[in-house]
Amino acid sequence: MNKLLILMPILAIVAVTAGCSNQNKSGTEQDGSTISSPFANASTLAYETPDFDQIKDKDFQPALEEGMKIQLAEMNKIANNAKAPTFENTLLQMERSGQMLARVNAVFNLLTGANTNPVLQKVQEETAPKFAAHRDAIYLNIKLFKRIAHIYNSRKNLKLDPESVHLIEYYYQQFQLAGASLSETDKAALKKFNAEEASLSAKFSNQLMAANKAGAMVVSNADELAGLSQGELDAAIESAKANKLENKWQIPLQNTTQQPLLQSLTNRATREKLYNAAWNRTEKNDANDTRKTIAQIAKIRAEKARLLGFKSYAAWKLQDQMAKTPEAVATFFARLVPSATAKAKAEATDIQQEITVQKAGIQLEPWDWNYYAEMVRKKKYDLDEGQIKPYFELNKVLKDGVFYAANQLYGLTFKERTDLPVYQKDVKVYEVFDKDGSTVGLFYCDYFKRDNKNGGAWMGNLVDQSKLMGTKPVIYNVCNFTKPADGQPALISFDDVTTMFHEFGHGLHGLFASQQYPSLSGTNVARDFVEFPSQFNEHWALDPKVLKNYAVHYKTGEAMPQLLVDKIKKAGTFNQGYRLTELLAAASLDMQWHTLAADSELQQVNDFEQAALKRTKLNLAAVPPRYRTTYFSHIWGGGYAAGYYAYLWTEMLDDDAYSWFEENGGLTRENGQRFRDMILSKGNTEDYNKLFLDFRGHDPKIGPMQKNRGLPVDK
Repeated sequence: MNKLLILMPILAIVAVTAGCSNQNKSGTEQDGSTISSPFANASTLAYETPDFDQIKDKDFQPALEEGMKIQLAEMNKIANNAKAPTFENTLLQMERSGQMLARVNAVFNLLTGANTNPVLQKVQEETAPKFAAHRDAIYLNIKLFKRIAHIYNSRKNLKLDPESVHLIEYYYQQFQLAGASLSETDKAALKKFNAEEASLSAKFSNQLMAANKAGAMVVSNADELAGLSQGELDAAIESAKANKLENKWQIPLQNTTQQPLLQSLTNRATREKLYNAAWNRTEKNDANDTRKTIAQIAKIRAEKARLLGFKSYAAWKLQDQMAKTPEAVATFFARLVPSATAKAKAEATDIQQEITVQKAGIQLEPWDWNYYAEMVRKKKYDLDEGQIKPYFELNKVLKDGVFYAANQLYGLTFKERTDLPVYQKDVKVYEVFDKDGSTVGLFYCDYFKRDNKNGGAWMGNLVDQSKLMGTKPVIYNVCNFTKPADGQPALISFDDVTTMFHEFGHGLHGLFASQQYPSLSGTNVARDFVEFPSQFNEHWALDPKVLKNYAVHYKTGEAMPQLLVDKIKKAGTFNQGYRLTELLAAASLDMQWHTLAADSELQQVNDFEQAALKRTKLNLAAVPPRYRTTYFSHIWGGGYAAGYYAYLWTEMLDDDAYSWFEENGGLTRENGQRFRDMILSKGNTEDYNKLFLDFRGHDPKIGPMQKNRGLPVDK
C-alpha cells in the first residue's frame, strides 16, 4: 500500500491544557476574563464548538494575550499555595487552567494553517515569542516544579488510579525536559533561545506560504499543458482568474518536491519548469528565501540542547518517544536504506528503458520520473490513472468509504450539520454517533486547496475530550485536493483517497479519546505513535467490502470492475523504491539537521543538504527528497523537528497491527472494537511499547512493512 506522509502539525500548545474548555458556562466570572471577547466564555453551540460567525480577525491578539495573562495568574496561584502540594491542589488545578487560552489557541491554529490572511500572519509572528515566554514562565517556574517533584517522589504512596499516576509522571518529565532543573542563569539563556526559535519558526511558515503562492507556475499557451484533463485545465484557469490573471493557466504548488501533474504533462519543458518551480520556490534571494531562517533555527536548537544537557537536539527531543534515541532511529534506517535505494535504482533502469522505447532520446531526470513511471505502470499492470479517477468522487469516498469503514469497524454513524457556522464555505460538519446512538463529537472536513492554506494535510482538535472538563471532541481534517470548476465533480486520485482515510484515522484517534485529563487525551501522544492509527486506517481503503461500497463511477453508478480493482492491488508495490527512498531522504535530512553539535558553525543550507544525503547514501540523482530542507515545513514550522522518522516508524507499527487483522478475520466489529479499546481510546495513558505489545502479542516487527513495500523481508 502506498504510504503518504501527511502533514499533521502539532498545535502550538502554549497552554498546559491544550484544547480543553469548561463545561460550566458561567462566562467571564468563571474564566476570569476582563475583556469583551467571543473567546471569554465557552461557546453555547453544540459541543462548545466555536461560533465562527462571531469571531473576527481583530479578536485574536487581545484574546491570546488575555488568555496568557489569566493562565499565568492561575499557575502562579498554584505555585504560591502555602499548603503542602497534593495531586488535587496542584496537578488537577493545572489541568483546569488556561481555558480561555485553549479556546482561542485552537481556533487560531486552525485558521493560520487553513484559512490565513495578512492580519492573522502578523498576529502569528508577533505572538510567537510571547507564547514561548508564556510557556517558559510555567515550565521554568521553580516553585511549581518543586510541587510537582514532591508529588512525583511520593506517587507510589498515593491512592490514585493508573491514569492519574501517569499524569504525575508526564508532568514531571515535561518539566524536566523543558529545563525546570536548570540554574537561573541557564534558564534566562533558555528563555532567549525559545523566544528566538518561536519567532523564526513563525517567520519560516509565513515565508513558505508566500513562496508557495508566488511560485505557482503560470503559462500563456494551453499547448504547454498538453496531457492534462479538461477538468485539470479548467481548474488551472480558475486558479489564474482567482489571482487576476486573464487568459492564463496557473498550476499552484503542492508542498512536496514532486508535483501531481508531472505524471500527466507530455511537454518535457513544462515538466522541467513545474519541477524547478517547486525545487527553487524558497531559494530566490528574496523575502521568501528561507535559508537564513533555517540556519538560525538549527543553530539555536543545537545550543538549546547543549544547555539542557544533551549532545544534540534530537537526543533531547526523543526522550519521550518510542524510539528514545537518535541511534535507534539510525539503526532502523539502516535496515531500510540499502533495499530501498536498490529497488529505486532498478525502477530507474526500467524507466530509462521505457524512455528508450519511446525514442525520447533523453536521460532520466527527476521531472521525468512520474511521467514515464506512469507508462511503465500501464505496461506492467495495465493501470491508467485516468481509468481510476471516475470511480473516486470525493463525497462518495467520504460517506460510502471513510464513514462506511468506521461504521463497519466501530459502529459509528454520521449526520451532516448545516446549522453550525464554518470558517470557509467549502467546510462541512458532521455529528458523530456511537453504536448505541449516543453522541461522540463533531467532525469538520476542509478538503480543497487554497492560496491561503498551508500545504499537506492534517488533523486537529477544536475541543479536546476530557471527563474532568465534561467535554466531547470536536475534530477537523484539512487537505489540499484540487477544487473542480463549478458544476464539475470532485474526482480524486487513489493517493487522495488514501489521504482521506489517513486523516480520518487521526480523527478516530481523537473521537475515541476516553481520558480523564485533557493533557493525556486522544492524539496528545508521542510523534512516533501518533501516526500509527492514521496509517493503520489507510488499509481499509482497499478492503473489498469497503472499496465495493464507494468505488462507483460518478456518471453510470456502476461499481469499479473487479479487473480494475485487481490492477490497483497488484500495482500496490509499484514505484515503492522511489517512494521509500524519497521519504528516507527527507527523514535523514531532518535527523542530521537535528544532530548538529552546538559548537557547529552556522550552516550553508544547500551544502549541508548535499553532504547529508551523500553521507547516508541517499543522494540518488533521479530521486530527490520528498521535502528539501528549504520547504520542509514539518520540521521548521510544524512540530516534527527530529520527528519526521515517525511516519516510517509507525508504518512498521501499522503494517504489523494490520497483519493481526488479516490473521483474525479482517474487517469485523469484534476486531474493530478490540483495536478501539486497546489502541484508539487509550490516549497517552500507558507506555506506547506496552500498548502495542498488548494488542499484537509481540514487539513491532519490520517484516510486514517490508512485504507491503515489496522489499526483501528480514529473516
